Amino acid sequence: MAITYNPQTKQFHLRADKTSYIMRLFHSGYLAHVYWGKAVRDCQAARGFPRLNRAFSANPVPSDRTFSLDTLPQEYPAYGNSDFRAPAYQVQLENGSTVTDLRYKTHHIYKGKPRLNGLPATYVEHEHEAETLEIVLEDGLIGLRVTLQYTVYEKWNVITRAVRFENNGNERLKLLRALSMSIDFPDADYDWIHLPGAWARERWVERCPLLTGVQAAESRRGASSHQQNPFIALVRKNTDEHQGEVYGFSLVYSGHFLAQIEVDQFQTARVSMGINPFDFTWLLEPGESFQTPEVVMVYSDQGLNGMSQTYHELYRTRLARGTFRDRVRPILINNWEATYFHFNEEKLVNIAKTAAELGIELFVLDDGWFGERDDDRRSLGDWVVNRRKLPHGLDGLAKQVNELGLQFGLWIEPEMVSPNSELYRKHPDWVLHVPNRPRSEGRNQLVLDYSRQDVCDYIIETISNVLASAPIAYAKWDMNRHMTEIGSAALPPERQRETAHRYILGLYRVMDEITSRFPYILFESCSGGGGRFDPGILYYMPQTWTSDNTDAISRLKIQYGTSLVYPISAMGAHVSAVPNHQVKRMTPLKTRGHVAMSGNFGYELDITKLTEKEKETIKEQVAFYKDVRHLVQFGTFYRLLSPFAGNEAAWMFVSADRSEALVAYFRVLAEANAPLSYLRLKGLDPNQDYEVEGLGVYGGDELMYAGVALPYRLGDFISMMWRLKAVQR
Repeated sequence: MAITYNPQTKQFHLRADKTSYIMRLFHSGYLAHVYWGKAVRDCQAARGFPRLNRAFSANPVPSDRTFSLDTLPQEYPAYGNSDFRAPAYQVQLENGSTVTDLRYKTHHIYKGKPRLNGLPATYVEHEHEAETLEIVLEDGLIGLRVTLQYTVYEKWNVITRAVRFENNGNERLKLLRALSMSIDFPDADYDWIHLPGAWARERWVERCPLLTGVQAAESRRGASSHQQNPFIALVRKNTDEHQGEVYGFSLVYSGHFLAQIEVDQFQTARVSMGINPFDFTWLLEPGESFQTPEVVMVYSDQGLNGMSQTYHELYRTRLARGTFRDRVRPILINNWEATYFHFNEEKLVNIAKTAAELGIELFVLDDGWFGERDDDRRSLGDWVVNRRKLPHGLDGLAKQVNELGLQFGLWIEPEMVSPNSELYRKHPDWVLHVPNRPRSEGRNQLVLDYSRQDVCDYIIETISNVLASAPIAYAKWDMNRHMTEIGSAALPPERQRETAHRYILGLYRVMDEITSRFPYILFESCSGGGGRFDPGILYYMPQTWTSDNTDAISRLKIQYGTSLVYPISAMGAHVSAVPNHQVKRMTPLKTRGHVAMSGNFGYELDITKLTEKEKETIKEQVAFYKDVRHLVQFGTFYRLLSPFAGNEAAWMFVSADRSEALVAYFRVLAEANAPLSYLRLKGLDPNQDYEVEGLGVYGGDELMYAGVALPYRLGDFISMMWRLKAVQR
């Protein structure tokens, strides 16, 4: 690993593990992109830019009609001085103009990786793990300084990018657009992949060819959202799960975002990503600065699995933090789908007693424990225990649960308030709103204004008091609506369009403070399930409730798509009742177990009403998962069969030393007189023999190259799970 600058050629070369990223200065300080891909020793004459006089491409240097920013592959482009493509940034001056001209000023190369002020980001534990390059660009006319921040990791094919704006002039500047990165590819012969969806149908995999014009994934909802995820990838046409080139882009941010690809008239592709400029501005007074969030860029020449494995390891070990980063996660039972709002202390204790008998480790009390919360129309924000339901309070219930041998967990939703609540009646201006307009509700609630310091201070103290009131080992942090009427009573008119980003900064401050105060609590994030499953939240909370849809067959696609970017240790997955509450499907308990065991395992049903046979099955599932969860949560993950491509799905987990593995196979619908099929495994040692539980002993080479025969079974919603262990013949 090294970052070098050649003053003769004016070229920067960033090397991260087995990848190279190269930039060069042109024509009085314009920064151009030269190459990103598999590692090269150098990139000089072979990667030059043919100088052509392109019609209708304007020339910033009148004497040179072969030079135009419209054709130069740039690192951080502007609009207005000869580049007609989408800009990475835009600044408005006091005179109303938006033309700027950034030129190279200086650069710095140093060991390690700095923190981003107020924002989550990947990190290093030792400075030798990474090197950082800061390239300073300036517009001397207006005193604008822009620092492009690049970090390369020694261990992974990863380059992170972010940008810092500084107003060193005498006039106010207004940022209209401040993306975190932009990169120009020399051609557009790619497909692009993104993860669209909806509530209960998050992160489906969609692959489309690049077309001339603009294609984008974005959110304007105040959250990363169920509808899109802050991730895209460019892949070559022949790329699949296990071979071919992939360029991944993942934004470490939880609010409005834009991930955009523009294919221009010359069939080059510009990828840009960052805070969505829609309804965004940021006023920079003289002396002030603005920091953009980080984009994590991953290159793989080993297909989508290669990209995913890089993201998994980086995000699990250098994005997630805290006590639980490297700990196996407990098996839990959540009462939500068992009782919804209708419970009392006796009912909860009975569920916990049964859970203890089955070997479950953690009981989680969901919504309905506070205020007058008998439904979702009231009391959100009134974080006082409902003594009618819980006469001994949280502390009394938690101690009863602890005496059964289980840990106690709790659901909270600190970002919202019910209009029918004491908090809202006392502080009606503490919600997002604009003057003289109705306040739209979602799930009968409004959004607290986290752009305000007083609101954040109140939430920090209130939720801290709740978490300190009982022996709480787990907290589920929910968020059940998106932003409307985005405005703040605490901001002046010229800063109203800063509200959404200031909210996210406030959220990060609140999460950082609370999780730091309670390092022994395992925090799981949630937003109607997977509506805020993004790297920004993962920095504060090491796992996320993957989807409110607990149907095992639906979860095949949801968990498969999520795995493109996010580590398995981040995915909450539960067994629920049948018929399923979201889709009314009937699936075998075995299949529900195998799907849920492919993540952080738990249950979400009334286990007191199960038959003795069902309880025995759950006891076996719990014991099995305890034995394999180190593989699931921390092993190397391989996708084998895509549920988006056919009637089957399969994946596997392999230990770091390749001595053991866990394979899961699923078939959705039965087929009459179906052909025999074989499943080819991945990641094993070809020179090692493995005992496949229930099937026999096979060579690693045979299992990977010939495959294992799938047993012929009839019926819908069939699943199989095999454990492999290395043996000596």
